[in-house]
Amino acid sequence: MSDKPLILISNDDGITAPGIQALISVMKELGEVVVVAPDKPQSAMGHAITINQTIRLTEVHMYEGVKSYQCSGTPVDCVKLAIDKVLDRRPDLMVSGINHGSNASINVIYSGTMSAAVEAAIDGMPSIGFSLCDYRWDADFESIKPFIKKIAQETLKRGLPYGTLLNVNIPVPQEGQKIKGIRVCRQAQAKWKEDFDARQDPFGRTYYWMTGQFVNMDKGEDTDQWALNHDYVSVVPTMFDLTDHQRISLINQWNFQTHE
Repeated sequence: MSDKPLILISNDDGITAPGIQALISVMKELGEVVVVAPDKPQSAMGHAITINQTIRLTEVHMYEGVKSYQCSGTPVDCVKLAIDKVLDRRPDLMVSGINHGSNASINVIYSGTMSAAVEAAIDGMPSIGFSLCDYRWDADFESIKPFIKKIAQETLKRGLPYGTLLNVNIPVPQEGQKIKGIRVCRQAQAKWKEDFDARQDPFGRTYYWMTGQFVNMDKGEDTDQWALNHDYVSVVPTMFDLTDHQRISLINQWNFQTHE
């Protein structure tokens, strides 16, 4: 058994994505790495799992010195299979990404990247989802590696309480500008305003293509969106317990009595 920290890596952009390649290169400096990632892009899958079809898990030899598997399922499937079929000991850290595009604010709900990290956190692993706010396949991941490494090092050193994981988003500053630092934030209150564009297929049948606009209703200067807009890396402590604990006493005052 290695005395190095064991680090599990997954993502939602697929095992060949430049983002996961960058993440692997950083994590190899910190410990022993095992990769279980989708064999194709699985963006916006959220916490979906595969229940009505088979799942394939295939060992691949893509990254030198790294045990790697590609999975036909979702990001959450990847983590579940890693825990049950691949790993021979509990990882000291699970990291997901680096996602091509933002997972700040409400995007965390839809994100396959974050759901992989959530699934690992449910199993008790300190977990981080990393995203770069650049959707380009040839995005510059090299310059952000020091921030990835520092956040992962601190998480390995200090750990996280059960139920908490980190949602990390990294901005792309304007030309000539640099990332100013790291800020611990809250999730901004924002949403997507969708527009379903109606189109016609060659047979004259209507289909819909979803488009949308991101709407940030939050003017606070302590949010992830504010940090990213001002060239800071945002770190949001995130919970998978969706209970609104502060409202339990309020809802208990409602009249739920029924009369038969």
